[in-house]
Amino acid sequence: MALAKQTIRDHTAEANLFARRAFVSMLFVITLMSLLFYNLYDLQVNQYETYQTQSNGNRIRVVPVAPNRGLIYDRNGVILAENRPVFSLELIPEDVDDLDATLAEIGELMSITPAEFKRFERERKQQSRRFKPVALRRQLTHDEVALFSASQHRFPGVSIQARLSRYYPFKDTLTHMLGYVARINKRDQQKLEDEGLAADYKATHDIGKQGVEKFHERILHGKVGYQQVEVNNMGRIIRVLSFQPPEPGQDIVLNIDIELQKKASQELAGRRGSVVITDVKTGGVLALYSSPSYDPNLFVHGISQTEYNKLLASNYSPLLNRATQGRYPPASTIKPHLALLGLEAEVITPETEIRDRGTYRLRNVAHVWRDWKKQGHGMVDVTKSVEVSCDIFYYDLAYKLGIDRIHDGMREFGFGVLTGIDLFEESTAIMPSRGWKRAKFNEPWYIGDTISVGIGQSYWNATPLQIANSLNILVNKGRRFTPKLLRGYLVEGEVDVIPLEEKPPLMVNNENNWDIVLDSLYGTVNREHGTAKTAFRGTEYISAGKTGTAQLFSIAQDEEYDEENTDEYLRDNAMYIGYAPYDKPEISIAVAIENAGGGSSNAAPLARRVMDFYFEEVKDISVAKLDKLNAAPDIINDPNEQSQQ
Repeated sequence: MALAKQTIRDHTAEANLFARRAFVSMLFVITLMSLLFYNLYDLQVNQYETYQTQSNGNRIRVVPVAPNRGLIYDRNGVILAENRPVFSLELIPEDVDDLDATLAEIGELMSITPAEFKRFERERKQQSRRFKPVALRRQLTHDEVALFSASQHRFPGVSIQARLSRYYPFKDTLTHMLGYVARINKRDQQKLEDEGLAADYKATHDIGKQGVEKFHERILHGKVGYQQVEVNNMGRIIRVLSFQPPEPGQDIVLNIDIELQKKASQELAGRRGSVVITDVKTGGVLALYSSPSYDPNLFVHGISQTEYNKLLASNYSPLLNRATQGRYPPASTIKPHLALLGLEAEVITPETEIRDRGTYRLRNVAHVWRDWKKQGHGMVDVTKSVEVSCDIFYYDLAYKLGIDRIHDGMREFGFGVLTGIDLFEESTAIMPSRGWKRAKFNEPWYIGDTISVGIGQSYWNATPLQIANSLNILVNKGRRFTPKLLRGYLVEGEVDVIPLEEKPPLMVNNENNWDIVLDSLYGTVNREHGTAKTAFRGTEYISAGKTGTAQLFSIAQDEEYDEENTDEYLRDNAMYIGYAPYDKPEISIAVAIENAGGGSSNAAPLARRVMDFYFEEVKDISVAKLDKLNAAPDIINDPNEQSQQ
C-alpha cells in the first residue's frame, strides 16, 4: 500500500495573500466611508438651505389674505356699492362631539332650511381637514345673532363669524349699470388662470359678474396680502409669524347721479324700456336705467335656482340691459342725422321742398309708402320735415342718397358700432348694408329696403345709448366723446378725475348745416307744428329734441294701423331724444318705451318730467357742490375742468 504525498505549507505565501485581501478590504471600507462622509457633507452643507426650506415648509406656511373691495360712489358722493358685515353660523367638525345632536338642537333654536342642511353636508364632506370651519347658516339677522349668542355655551365648536360682503343699497335701481359680484365659479377660475391672475384671487370668494363691477374688476379688487403662520403636522395654525396687509381695492366715483337714476326708474315703473341721460359736454353718463330690473343682492350670496329660473323664464327679459343691449328701430329720431347727410351730399339744400300728399311712389313700382299723417303735410322743406316728422321727405331723401352713403354716414354717428362705454354688456346693433344682407339672408339689397331705412325702420336697429350718443355728436357739431360711467378715483378724500376720451371729430363741408339741423330740433319742441310742442309747453328752460314712433310689423297696403286691436307686444315703440338748454346744452336724454304707442304722446312727456326734475332739483344741488369744489381746489383734481378754464 502506497503512502499519500504530503505537502509542506508555505506560510509566507499565505501571509502575503492575507495581507493583499486585507488591503483590498480596507480600501473598499475606506471608499464606502468616504462616500458616506461626502453624502453627509453634501446634505448638511451644500444642500442645507434647500432642505431647511423644505423643512420649514412643513411647519411654516404662507396664507393669502383677501383685500377689501373698493367702494363705488355717484358723482355727488352717494355710496352705490358698499361692503357690509355679514354674520354666518359656522361649525368646526372636530370640536363637536355629537354632530347630529348639535345640528338638531340648532334647528330647534333657529330656522335652518333643508337646502341649508344639504349644502352644509356637501361642504363638510368636501372639507379635507376637520378643524376647518363649515358654514351652516349664512346671512344671520341681528335677532338670530343675539339669540344664538345667548345660547352659545351650549354649542362647543359652533360660533358666529363676521365677514364683509358686497351690498347694493339702491337694489334694482342700478342693477344693469352697476352689475353685481358673486361667487367665483369654475369658469371664472379658469379665466383667472389663463390670465395669470389666479394667485391674486386665492383668498377671494367673489368676483365682478356684470356691469361696472365686472368692467372695473381689476381696480376694485385690490391686491392680496399674506401672513406667514406656523402650523402643526395636521395643518392647524399655531401662531402668526409675520403679516403683509392686503391693499384694498380702489374706491371709484361714477358720473351717475343717483337722483336722476331714481327719477328714471320711477317714470318707467311697470313699463319696458330704458332712459339714458348724458352730459353733453363730456359724454359722462348721468343715468342709465333699464326696465324691468331685479335686485342684484340676490346674486351676491347665491341666488336660489327657483328665483333664477323666474328671471330666465320671464317674458319681459329683466336680465337684459335694454339701454346698451336692447335693439330698437330708431324710427324718426334719426331724421336729423339723415337731413345733415343729405345737405352734406348736396342731394338737398335748405330751400329744397317737396309736396307731401300722404303717399310716396316710385316709377314702375306697385308698392305705395305712406306718411304717418294720412293727408300729408303739404309743402315741406328740410327744417319742417324734422319738425313735423314727415316720412315722405325721408323716403325721397333715402332714395336719392342710396344705402351705401346712408350706411357709411350713419356709422360716423356711431350706429352699428360699439360706443366704447365701460360696460362689457353692449351690442353693436345693426346698421344694414348690402354686404350685411347678403351675409345674413343671402339676398340682394332692394330699393324698398333703402326707403324704409330712410325713416329708421327696415333692418336698421340701434341701442338707446347709440341713439343718445349720436344726438350728442349733433349737438356738439361733430365732436365725439366716448360715453363713460367712470368719473374718477377717490384718493384720500379727493376725486382724481380721469381725462375725457374724445374721438376724431366728424367733419363736414359746410358748418352752417349743423345750425340748420339743430334749428329743426328746436322747432320740433318750440314751434306750433312741432311734434313735441305739446309735451314741452310751458317749461322754464328751452329745449330741443325729436320724437319717434317705431313700427314693429308691416301693414298691408289696404290696411291701417289699429292700436286697440293689436296685440300689446306688437304695438309701436315710443322714442324720444332731446337736450337742454338749447343755447348752452348741458344734458341730453334718450327714451325708449316698448309697445307704448306714439313717441310724442308717451316718450316725450316722460322725457319732459325727467328734464324738469333735473333743472328744478338736481342742477341746483350739482351747481352748489361745484361752487364748493371750485372754492376748495384741493378737494378735486379735474384735468378736464382745468383745460376748459
